[in-house]
Amino acid sequence: MKRRLLAYLLTGAMAAGLLAGCGSGDQAGTAATQAPAEAATEAPAEDAASQDTAQTETVGTGDKGTINLWAFTDEVPGMAAKYVEAHPDFGYKINSTIIATTDGAYQPALDQALQAGGDEQPDMYCAEAAFVLKYSKGDMADYAMPYKDLGIDIDKEIKDADIAQYTIDIGSNPDGEVDALGYQATGGAFIYRRSIAKDVFGTDDPAKVSEAIGGGSGNFDKFWEAAQKLADKNYAIVSGDGDVWHAYENSSDYGWLNDQGQLQIDPKREAFLDASKDLTDKGWSNQTQDWQDAWFADMKDEGAKKVFGFFGPAWLINYTIAPNCGGEKAGEGTFGDWAVCDSPVGFFWGGTWLLANKNMDPDKVSAVKDLIEWITLDSSEDGLQYKWANGTLNGEGGTKDAVASGTVMAKSDGSVDFLGGENMFDYFVPANQYAKGTNMTQYDESINTIWRDQVRAYAAGEKDRDAAIADFKQAVNDNLGIEAAQ
Repeated sequence: MKRRLLAYLLTGAMAAGLLAGCGSGDQAGTAATQAPAEAATEAPAEDAASQDTAQTETVGTGDKGTINLWAFTDEVPGMAAKYVEAHPDFGYKINSTIIATTDGAYQPALDQALQAGGDEQPDMYCAEAAFVLKYSKGDMADYAMPYKDLGIDIDKEIKDADIAQYTIDIGSNPDGEVDALGYQATGGAFIYRRSIAKDVFGTDDPAKVSEAIGGGSGNFDKFWEAAQKLADKNYAIVSGDGDVWHAYENSSDYGWLNDQGQLQIDPKREAFLDASKDLTDKGWSNQTQDWQDAWFADMKDEGAKKVFGFFGPAWLINYTIAPNCGGEKAGEGTFGDWAVCDSPVGFFWGGTWLLANKNMDPDKVSAVKDLIEWITLDSSEDGLQYKWANGTLNGEGGTKDAVASGTVMAKSDGSVDFLGGENMFDYFVPANQYAKGTNMTQYDESINTIWRDQVRAYAAGEKDRDAAIADFKQAVNDNLGIEAAQ
């Protein structure tokens, strides 16, 4: 276990300036953004634990004391600041420590702070999808306080807010108690180009396009049929294999480890090998790698072929495709030429969960409860999630986003000009219910990186299929000390 934990801590470096389920500046300050886990590189443990790049922010009067909040962007600290601003009687100063996940810095520093305890320990802390299981139910779960122990009537509030089940599953400890929840919903849909849909399928109507790609079917059969139809007209159905990976990964029935802690490969994840190979050999993609320049170029038609679409949540539209579409209004770049329809399979990608430290000063519990409740469970129009969904946290005109509460989404307007006026919530609400969170492990960040490296090698013809699988198993054992099931 020591070997596994060390190897796990050595991974987690992410390229700054990109985003995986985090917010944007017009919502809650100028959030530093992160790339997803598969962009990770390794960093020495002694460097990773350094807080030289830590940023601190303080808000509030502090008459009653100080709440220490740890985060990897300024998104949640910005939310906390908005809460203090709206509740002048709150009475606590909030001291936020922000350490980007770049160079693997955040997790080791957070772990050290939790273990050290004392007055400077985190009272609240954030974890993203790539590593949240470590804190909600894995090696660091002993520090998390179940929400019910904060004084939250968790079962009632989850029901009232209609929180997506996958977020609950991910945020529950081994005893089934909720100790982490998020504010954002990251269930995925298919985000496609209207003009290309009209050319190939004769319509850009989301319901018809969904039917053409097998939306909601539970398999990729029609999607690959659509890929060939698109290729016949010299279009790529996706930019690269990373665009389908999250759909394959998170629609799988099983995670990377079996009940004995041994490595296993779910058949749906193994099928990603064949999907990646077909995308390369059949010309169904531009063979880009997500979060690289060529991937962004495809969002504004600057790649080898025009790309039909991308799999992703609402944040991928707001904070990745839109800023890279080559324009800011209809007629510029690809702005306004996008729409959303059902994915063939249910999946999610990204997200941030909030946790409370069970070792905090008991006098702070009530205040931490109020903050976490307002961010993750309040479904009223005064709660964070309503403001986040409707783009009004900093006044009218902000970016609209999908949120964890189905109750909030049902009474919110997700219509955006970037999607030609489509209400994206019509598809992201069911997408959030369609996603699953029971096929994850705390080692996914590391294992996914190894897996995708081997898949790319196979797709490029550098090794055969059996060798890619064998090398994957060996690399997981070498790096994490996890043996493959026989």
